[in-house]
Amino acid sequence: MAKIGFVGLGHMGLPMAINLVKAGHQVTGYDIQQTALQHFSLSGGLIAQNAQEIAKEKDVLITMLQNGQQVLNVCHGSNGLFQAAKKGALFIDCSTIDVNSSRELHHLAKQYHLQVVDAPVSGGVAGAGAATLTFMVGGEEQAFQAAQPILAAMGQKIIHTGSAGSGQAAKICNNMILGISMIAISEAFALAEQLQLSPQKLFEVVTNASGQCWAMSKYAPVPGVLENVPANNEYKPGFAAAMMLKDLLLSQDSAQSVNVKTPLGAKATTLYQHFIDQGLGDYDFSAIIKLISQGTEV
Repeated sequence: MAKIGFVGLGHMGLPMAINLVKAGHQVTGYDIQQTALQHFSLSGGLIAQNAQEIAKEKDVLITMLQNGQQVLNVCHGSNGLFQAAKKGALFIDCSTIDVNSSRELHHLAKQYHLQVVDAPVSGGVAGAGAATLTFMVGGEEQAFQAAQPILAAMGQKIIHTGSAGSGQAAKICNNMILGISMIAISEAFALAEQLQLSPQKLFEVVTNASGQCWAMSKYAPVPGVLENVPANNEYKPGFAAAMMLKDLLLSQDSAQSVNVKTPLGAKATTLYQHFIDQGLGDYDFSAIIKLISQGTEV
């Protein structure tokens, strides 16, 4: 059993932390939302009042926050996690953030004599609840080996992607593919409707033909084709469109920083930005089909 401090009990972090409790670990959680703390407490977790309390005497520290600046603010400085952490503790950042911030966190953690990995996730809220997440893990081999049993309590697939920040690079590239794929299959469903081909038949053909992809087979954006997808629940997330836009923006910032052209990624970013500008950011990202079916020019 490990003593774990977990910062960020949001839609993803809360079920992840609860799964650590279920696995027998002693988990202390912290979040600025009192309702999240109450839920975690009812699920067997311990509650901290601040970040330093989270860090004291813990074997493992985990962050699951929204952006790189938030993680840096929580970890660094006189009131941060790193200052209060014991030497040799393992720091795991499961947030999806920019690669440069991730590499800075690795550097800072080592200054405090901590082991560190970046370990963003794929699998959404459903995967977090079911402990079936995929972790993309960047960092030194020793730290990766230390992180594996902790991550195994929250996910099914744990991939060591390489050195510091490589987990974030993998997540950014993966979600750029996902955003583009969702737009592509949404266009196909919109076209099929106008050609009087039923969505069920399009789904049957594509999942058995060369157009097959994860977005189609696991996350179809039209109601009634698959069970347990946001399209069947008025597009409640899931994975919110605002979070998809965040990841697409990260992909474009990363591409620009290394002078790589990603025209489809750029177009997908523009489409999701337009969708969110209409006040629809809290809907699941698969609801982008509504924008595409309207034939809106962006």
